[in-house]
Amino acid sequence: MPNPILPGYYADPDIAYFNGKFYLYPTTDGTNWSPTSFHAFSSTDLVNWKDEGVILDFADIPWTEGKNAWAPSVGEKNGKYYLYYTANTEYIGVAVGDSPVGPFVDIGKPLLTYKQYGGRSIDPYFFRDDDGQAYLYWGNKRMHAVKLADDMITFDGEVVDITPPWYNEATCVFKRKGIYYFTWSVNDARSPDYQVRWAKSDGPMSPPRGDHLLLSKDTAADSRIKATGHHAVINVPGTDDWYIFYHRFCAARFGNVNGPCTEAGMHREVCIDKLCFDEDGNLLRVIPTMEGVSL
Repeated sequence: MPNPILPGYYADPDIAYFNGKFYLYPTTDGTNWSPTSFHAFSSTDLVNWKDEGVILDFADIPWTEGKNAWAPSVGEKNGKYYLYYTANTEYIGVAVGDSPVGPFVDIGKPLLTYKQYGGRSIDPYFFRDDDGQAYLYWGNKRMHAVKLADDMITFDGEVVDITPPWYNEATCVFKRKGIYYFTWSVNDARSPDYQVRWAKSDGPMSPPRGDHLLLSKDTAADSRIKATGHHAVINVPGTDDWYIFYHRFCAARFGNVNGPCTEAGMHREVCIDKLCFDEDGNLLRVIPTMEGVSL
């Protein structure tokens, strides 16, 4: 059973492709939502993953108060790498490094502060369009979007609110064949019904049009698979192969009152499954599996 793809408890995966390798950036889980550092994992095949070690430690960042290292997302420009992340439950920071695995150095202050634009400032997501323009998304209850300036730290223009129906958190944006896709999580991460919805959009800062189910628990297939959400999407370069990374409740031991997986939403696993489209470019529902993908 390739799923989960990482040993141990991890959540909120971000996935990127740099210099011939895939890089996975998750939240460390199993700590009552109180991790204090980020790890990166690398792979050439999306199946076998190498732990690259700690890439950012909150002990080195006083303003975080050493609390709640959540939901990283990494982008690149001109050979520099930018790690956007949640800290102290309500703030978003950014750190800069010379490689996809850092070490990353924080800029010394929050990028976004407590409820700065309405809704909590959590779950940043980086997206680069075909023309090279970079965007940042974030939010809880409200979905915010902004164009990033050339320094990848300051904002180029106004922050816009593009909240879709039932939005809770964990925005993910990607583009295929000229179509922009917005995906997001609904419900609470501690609920078995945590799930992913999707819609198309006219542009990277345009509101999503519609609301469709993409990924949710599927107890008919396997009653151990619950709370499938907070995801990221990757296209294998040079192909039309797409994959979705997401977390779920710890499945192997869920429901065992003597095991560590009983605290729902705080002992999660990172998984991968195939992402498919129909002839009209609509996303097909993803059925979460224990098998994941194979070489």
